[in-house]
Amino acid sequence: MAIRIGDFKIDEKSPTFIIAELSANHGHDIKIAKDTIKAAKEAGADAIKLQTYTADTITIDCNNDYFKIDSGTIWDGRTLHDLYKEAYTPWEWHAELMDYAKSLNLICFSSPFDRTAVDYLEDLNVPAYKIASFEITDIPLIEYVASKNKPVIISTGIATISEIDDAVRACKRMGNDQIILLKCTSSYPAKIEDANLRTMQNLKATFHVEVGLSDHTLGVTVPVVSVALGAKVIEKHFILDKRIGGPDASFSLDQQEFKQLVDSVREAEKAIGTVDYELTDKKMNNRQLSRSLFVVKDIKAGELFTEENVRSIRPGDGLKPKYLGTVIGSKATHDISRGTPLEWKHIK
Repeated sequence: MAIRIGDFKIDEKSPTFIIAELSANHGHDIKIAKDTIKAAKEAGADAIKLQTYTADTITIDCNNDYFKIDSGTIWDGRTLHDLYKEAYTPWEWHAELMDYAKSLNLICFSSPFDRTAVDYLEDLNVPAYKIASFEITDIPLIEYVASKNKPVIISTGIATISEIDDAVRACKRMGNDQIILLKCTSSYPAKIEDANLRTMQNLKATFHVEVGLSDHTLGVTVPVVSVALGAKVIEKHFILDKRIGGPDASFSLDQQEFKQLVDSVREAEKAIGTVDYELTDKKMNNRQLSRSLFVVKDIKAGELFTEENVRSIRPGDGLKPKYLGTVIGSKATHDISRGTPLEWKHIK
């Protein structure tokens, strides 16, 4: 079943849906946010994605050890509230940013982090929802999102397979099977050797849904390889200029890098192509360079064909080499000169 997000169709035959994640890469300047959206369009993105939360809807302002980041990330030492206060995208920007994206023919949707965010995004008529990796265990939130009967893209970065199953079942309980699972390594940045992209294929086989990649590695290698393994959605953090800084700048792609990603993905799609054994005119022309049976020594009428006077050589104008065993030991119907492509009429 094809999944539609805006005008974009996602299925096995469609191009890969490439999402530029705005995240915190706006420096709390709406002009930078809009310039970033424009740059993402120019780089070839199909969609721009926002995040809809405030520091107070995603956590609480508390300084005890529970709320201090200490898990080997680039944000260690900060409190959750402090990080999200810096990283959030003001809600009052959303409508303007979505309208601007629409004016550029760029799909815009968001990741909600609580029910109030879902309600807000519904009022803005978003075409899809994204569940972030760290929200995959929030089954009530997923059920509420799925109840809106729009495509649900779910990152699986921190989840066990049973938790992924819980999330998929939550969507289906709400009558929503428009589900896309993204393989994600929840490290910032992530190491290439931790990508384990075969997991993406297993997600597809296990849950019978379209799959893709939410990528935090540096560069474009992992996304391009994911396309060869069946990814139909790729999400990558995008920043206008890394000098803007911010929590996500170090693992985000700038416009030039993102364009390289898009171009490489599109080239990979061309290379993957389809199953094709058709002999085109070009292939037929090239068959002239294939091997066939030729007379390589002058042969008199009635003389036996032997491995000394008949060989499989280039070009391909004679009988196919598979007939060599049949030809050897037969007699020539008439004189044949060296360099003649062997035909059935030559054989008695």
